[in-house]
Amino acid sequence: MSAGFYFGVEVFLNGLMAGVMYSLVALGFVLIFKASGIFNYAQGVMALFAALTLVGFQSGQIPFAHLINAVFGTELHHFGWKMPTILALIFTLMVMILFAFLVEKFILKHLVNQEPIILFMATIGLAYFMEGFGDLMWGSEIKKLDIGIPQGGNFWLEEKTATLGGDGFYGFYLDNLDIWATVCAIILVASLVVFSQYTKTGRALRAVADDHQAALSVGISLRAIWVIVWSIAGFVALIAGIMWGSKSGVQFSLSLIALKALPVLMLGGFTSIPGAIIGGLIIGVGEKMFEFLIGAPFLGGATENWFAYMLALLFLVFRPQGLFGEKIIERV
Repeated sequence: MSAGFYFGVEVFLNGLMAGVMYSLVALGFVLIFKASGIFNYAQGVMALFAALTLVGFQSGQIPFAHLINAVFGTELHHFGWKMPTILALIFTLMVMILFAFLVEKFILKHLVNQEPIILFMATIGLAYFMEGFGDLMWGSEIKKLDIGIPQGGNFWLEEKTATLGGDGFYGFYLDNLDIWATVCAIILVASLVVFSQYTKTGRALRAVADDHQAALSVGISLRAIWVIVWSIAGFVALIAGIMWGSKSGVQFSLSLIALKALPVLMLGGFTSIPGAIIGGLIIGVGEKMFEFLIGAPFLGGATENWFAYMLALLFLVFRPQGLFGEKIIERV
């Protein structure tokens, strides 16, 4: 096989890794939409807020230090100690669960049985509030996130594959962080599928999504279900925030990863957990291979910025429910 063939295989594998990163964000959207019928515009900001909170706990940063200093004229920034990573993860998860309780108490319980557009607009407001609150709480500067996950190329894999393609090919370059993200995604998807399909709570989640009033009539606590699903989505946002924050730093542009999740949802379907993964893999591989085979040689490159949205547009025209989504027929 020629070196060009192995370069193509390397691009394909890196596309799979990128697709997994997109899927981690899309999972949060699917969970909330599947259980409550809400398209949660705030999911990307939840990943950002979780990453900011984790870094803040790790570094011993004083919450609202900028506000305190501005009001009282002090120069406070850190407590003077650093929290162990595992403890910081636990505290951050507790914050995301508290966030789920607050969202249910102050927003969702007042919007039971409202039109989907009302719920969607509520999540837009929630997204901007969280972004501003995170800025106020932890500051807006770029932060480094490190929880001990190895980064950079996997030298073992590179050495083992260096002789495959002859001259000009030096082995497959795969980022260790992407490999870890793949493992996390596999574990998450398997756990969520089992939870959704084979547990009483998982069945209750699907019942609530189908009809709020019917679920209430058979004794399902709508408020408890919403807290559970937003807590799980918060956990998924934490995982996504860790992976993306470790890769590119914790900065406010991190909230824009939600935009990359939209084509994934359109391909995989808004109600399918496996679909979020399959859609992410298709987007990841598709944009990398299109750039490698067509974009760079014939179109001048930079096709990764728009390829996913063009593919999603085709799906909206010919199969709007996505590959694994449920086709909804409304009779009037």
